[in-house]
Amino acid sequence: MLDEVVVYGRAKALIGTALSASEGLVGYSDLELQPLLRVGELVEAVPGMVATQHSGTGKANQYFLRGFNLDHGTDFSASLDGVPINMRTHGHGQGYLDLNFLIPELIETVRYRKGVHHADAGDFSSAGSVQFRYYDELAENVIGLTVGDYEHFRGVAAGSFDAGDGTTTVAVDVTGYSGPWQLDEDLEQLRAYAAYTRALGKATTRVSFMAYSSDWNSTDQIPRRAVQSGLIDSLGFIDPDLGGQTDRYAVTASAEFDKWSATLYAIDYDFQLLSNFTYRLEDPENGDQFEQTDRRRIYGATLKGHRHLDDENIVRLNWGADVRHDDIGEVGLFPTRETRRTGVVRQDSVNESSAGLYADLGFAFRERLRASLGARVDYLRFDVDAREAENSGSGDDTILSPKLSVAYTVSPAAEIYANWGRGFHSNDVRGVTIATDPVSGEPVDQVEALVASEGAEIGLRIGAGGTFNATVTGFWLELDSELVFVGDGGATEPNDGSRRYGVEFAGFWRATDWLAANLAYTLVDAEFENVPADSREIPGAVDSTFSLGLNAAWRNRLFASVRARYLGEAPLIEDGSGQSDDSLLLNMSLGYRFGDAELRLDAFNLLDSSDDDIAYYYASRLDGEPADGIEDIHFHPLEPRALRLSMTYHWQ
Repeated sequence: MLDEVVVYGRAKALIGTALSASEGLVGYSDLELQPLLRVGELVEAVPGMVATQHSGTGKANQYFLRGFNLDHGTDFSASLDGVPINMRTHGHGQGYLDLNFLIPELIETVRYRKGVHHADAGDFSSAGSVQFRYYDELAENVIGLTVGDYEHFRGVAAGSFDAGDGTTTVAVDVTGYSGPWQLDEDLEQLRAYAAYTRALGKATTRVSFMAYSSDWNSTDQIPRRAVQSGLIDSLGFIDPDLGGQTDRYAVTASAEFDKWSATLYAIDYDFQLLSNFTYRLEDPENGDQFEQTDRRRIYGATLKGHRHLDDENIVRLNWGADVRHDDIGEVGLFPTRETRRTGVVRQDSVNESSAGLYADLGFAFRERLRASLGARVDYLRFDVDAREAENSGSGDDTILSPKLSVAYTVSPAAEIYANWGRGFHSNDVRGVTIATDPVSGEPVDQVEALVASEGAEIGLRIGAGGTFNATVTGFWLELDSELVFVGDGGATEPNDGSRRYGVEFAGFWRATDWLAANLAYTLVDAEFENVPADSREIPGAVDSTFSLGLNAAWRNRLFASVRARYLGEAPLIEDGSGQSDDSLLLNMSLGYRFGDAELRLDAFNLLDSSDDDIAYYYASRLDGEPADGIEDIHFHPLEPRALRLSMTYHWQ
């Protein structure tokens, strides 16, 4: 709702409550004005975070943060209303983070934290984490229609109404898109949500159901040489038979009391993806097309609470526990030709269970000094039933992650922080039990199930009267083993240990009652450790990012938003001999609210930049090329300039 006074979550300086400079809160008002090309770009609410895409719109985005090419979420975790979204031992990549099922109009807040010093952040959270929260009750009902270039279509309806002693919230989102590519993307997405919230005794309870279905064709990254030779256009394709489908259904029940809360969830998930990154390098006759599948059910629960341990509220205990079980009926990799399977590389079923327990003690020393001392312990148990008996097996692993944070309030407008901690990510457990390569039969080195990380931060936060705040953070992070995306395999694989250090700045300024600005800048140095000096570059580790957003909402109900995003260069090869180019993207929206209706125009890639959205370097083989292929940059361009027009009706 565009009121005369817009309340921005970013305006909260969090002085006196935050324990680090790298955590923050973003509200719906921060999100609703800025244009959104893809749902996954919601994570760009996190300062310094960039979401790109190298395949169809229905696939999870690629994410970049703090010098990580996170691929689809290998060291960045996300949750919705306390339910984890990352997928472990996934058919496409470890930690697969697909946000496409989210409905933006339902998001009340986005809370983010970076680093490894938060006790409640578990698997995949080394670089950071984000917590999405849906509204219990929408302030307005809404129905809207969006049409745009490249046959884009979106219809959305959402609202809340009283039902018995509680409130029911429902939403439906139907999206279609052909895309600018020469191969019609033919995207079809359906999102649905229903929740019932009511007070029950001293608790606020909610039961929700959500459904998501998506089908799409893919134009994956293409070799630079194919475009330079005139074989294809930059929006062209090599293999016309690529694409995927995802279905996700979830039921969640939660109860929130004054000092503790509990959440139960069950998810049914189905994923299929057809890719071809190397064309005819491995199999000149049939081609290198392959299918990845993932079918699973997930069951889990979280429990958390807090209490003061003394009468003067000096010592506060925060505690929590979470359990999760992934019943993976099939996770597989199959060579295909024109979408039909021609064999089996891997076909496994996996049972993977975990339990995490954490606690931290918060101390308030006098009025200015606060500290938190915490730890979490995580246990993972797994059983792999592989097609090849020698690759089957079971096992378990445990990891302890201590945490320490200190905050000192210099003045009502300034606070400084020091943080240290250990975290972790899990590996694909098929790599823990594997004995031989399923194709060559050669012995394969196994990996650890849980891999530790360690990091520290120092930071400064300043704020002034709810109109201005800024943070500066210096950070350092080491991983015992880096998960790196392998272009010709279509998945993440463990690599050498790594270290990153850098500095980031984030700021918010409400210049007038109608204009607000937010800015973020990150500069990072990232290297592999314990390897020769000429092989230390981490492929995809972007050295810098920058974003600037301007939101304006005038009293005459005219509103506008401009957002610029810069993604810096990154090495593509360990020896640093090849690099991706930097890119600049500018999006803009302009709208007017008249009565209960709203008319809005969004412009994406306003400058019509032809920069790369993402790039990789590896060998591939086109028809007529040498048998061992040609090493080349494979890129996916930014989508060309596009306009989308929306008409929305609001009522209470």
